[in-house]
Amino acid sequence: MNISSNISITIGLIMFGLTLINAITINELSPVIIRSEVISALTSMTILLIGYIQQTPTYKPNSKLTINAKEGFYISDELTQEEKNELAWGTHMILTATASVTVLIYNKGATILKRGIISEEIFKPGNICLASKQKSKYISLVSTKFYPGKEEFDTILKDLPAVIVLPVSSDCWLIVGGWSERCFTKSDEIWLEGWSKKISVIFK
Repeated sequence: MNISSNISITIGLIMFGLTLINAITINELSPVIIRSEVISALTSMTILLIGYIQQTPTYKPNSKLTINAKEGFYISDELTQEEKNELAWGTHMILTATASVTVLIYNKGATILKRGIISEEIFKPGNICLASKQKSKYISLVSTKFYPGKEEFDTILKDLPAVIVLPVSSDCWLIVGGWSERCFTKSDEIWLEGWSKKISVIFK
């Protein structure tokens, strides 16, 4: 609630209170007095309404990633040119069409692709990746600070606020890190899941 709305609400309450007191203490009613009381009450309510409209909720901003790494693009030479084109196109779309900051594909003990803001550290899947594999379903960490084991993704980019882990095949994962908490929409998750299934033919 801001200062101007506080002032408007206070003035409106005072005027409405005075209007009520005045109405109670009137000995004789006349059309003129009735009209003035109605106008006074409407004025008070209008000021109160303006005060409530002026209220602006204060939202705590989502924690946002502080970037201490560089932008880059790595893709394995073991892939065919057709596979490279598909992965390059898909990861480009992820980074431009969603709130993602980094994308990594890990397959059979090695990082096949990393793109966006990346680090030089070596990623290894941990419990969260293994859980997504076991469930055969993606896991969305909308706010990593509430998830134990989030350090699993620090080698991708330290302190990622949000992460989506998608199992692509038995030993392959697509991992997408977001700029801030709760930055991925349900549509983003559905699109990522669909693309992860599409590229599963590459990583059989």
